Amino acid sequence: MSYMSDLSQSNEYLSFRSSIPLRKIVVDSDGSKAWRIFDSGPKSVRCPLICLPPVSGTADVFFMQVMGLASRGVRVIAAEPPPYWNMKEWIDGFKRLIDYLELDRVHIYGASLGGFMAQKFAELTRNCPRVASLVLCNTFTDTSVFEYNDSSALFWLLPSLVLKRMLMGNFTTDKVDKRIAESIDFMVERLESLNQSELASRLTLNCSPCYIQPHLLNDMPITIMDVWDESALSSRVREDLYKSYPQAKLAHLKSGGNFPYLSRSDEVNLHLLIHLRQFDGTELSSSYLSLVPQPKSGNNSEQASVSYFNQRDKFVKIS
Repeated sequence: MSYMSDLSQSNEYLSFRSSIPLRKIVVDSDGSKAWRIFDSGPKSVRCPLICLPPVSGTADVFFMQVMGLASRGVRVIAAEPPPYWNMKEWIDGFKRLIDYLELDRVHIYGASLGGFMAQKFAELTRNCPRVASLVLCNTFTDTSVFEYNDSSALFWLLPSLVLKRMLMGNFTTDKVDKRIAESIDFMVERLESLNQSELASRLTLNCSPCYIQPHLLNDMPITIMDVWDESALSSRVREDLYKSYPQAKLAHLKSGGNFPYLSRSDEVNLHLLIHLRQFDGTELSSSYLSLVPQPKSGNNSEQASVSYFNQRDKFVKIS
């Protein structure tokens, strides 16, 4: 690859790649499709956090979550699927990956398409639950919001250059801060690494007619994470997501663009920790350590806090 982004040359990314191996796991009977994962944290944890990328992303786009949360004892798995061309293939493949890794249940942090697939997986496995909770980032509940909905069946015919140009329209670096610009450069670099079948299959899943039935997930702990600045999704799509899950907690970031897990990783990691705290001390804990901060000695000690908006309980502040 001729171009290298600043993030891919950063000490954090180089440390991530040198310390955590990329694993390729074949779970399909024909042996031709391999999930690519980075698995960090204690393997004794049977209910880890799995991160699922957007259309243009690879597993390593979550390197800041893998490194940051692992330091808190959280087992984090960043997973990238092989080319799956329909919903059933993807669901079956992800189910076999969970079985292969001998996981009981999983918490899923899904970005864009990753968030949509996470919802669909939770919906279709509800009778034999495999998902403990969801954190949804810049995602949607209905694929009809995308302009290529009518032509999705033809993506497999298009060359990779055309498919990449379809996605590049969302990657504008105008009037953004340095960290957001760096996140866009990194994602462009990841996009360039994808081959035709990987891109075409993801776009097919992203744009084929499909929708979530959110009432089937009403009992599941859900956090919706999104940004208040410009992103690829319209405000109407975000409002539809809020209405679909009135019981969900909303974790807002003032800015971050389309890829806040790269551009605002500290805030994203903090919101993920707060979401996972509710499972402390249970069989669904994602960490071998307690995620609840212990009070410091002394009367003048100050603890960091983060604000949430809970749609039922109004404004909630969690320290």
